[in-house]
Amino acid sequence: HVQLVESGGGSLETGGSLRLSCVASGITYNSYCRGWFRQRPGKEPEAVATVHIDDAVIYYDDSVRGRSTNSQDPAKNSLSLQMEYLRPEDTAMYYCVAEPTPCILSRPMMFRYRGSGTQVTVS
Repeated sequence: HVQLVESGGGSLETGGSLRLSCVASGITYNSYCRGWFRQRPGKEPEAVATVHIDDAVIYYDDSVRGRSTNSQDPAKNSLSLQMEYLRPEDTAMYYCVAEPTPCILSRPMMFRYRGSGTQVTVS
């Protein structure tokens, strides 16, 4: 049984920073395509920061590139997203995701597994 559990998020200030964490169980997370997507109010889901199954390719959405970093902790089977210089438009529900086969990193709906999400509100 695959489970992804996010933590972090909450209500944050513009210009502040964010750290989200995702702990996986039932899989070896760094053997999967993995990462984060978000869904902003009234918008389609969008990939934020994702890593390919072979670690060779990392994707960041243009809106977060340069101010976000994905990092892994294999010992904890976890992935974290650090985001700086938060903007109100970063307000969204953030989900961690996993896909066992080679994937298209910018296509969040291709990821087979996702957590229940954590709300981030920036004002």
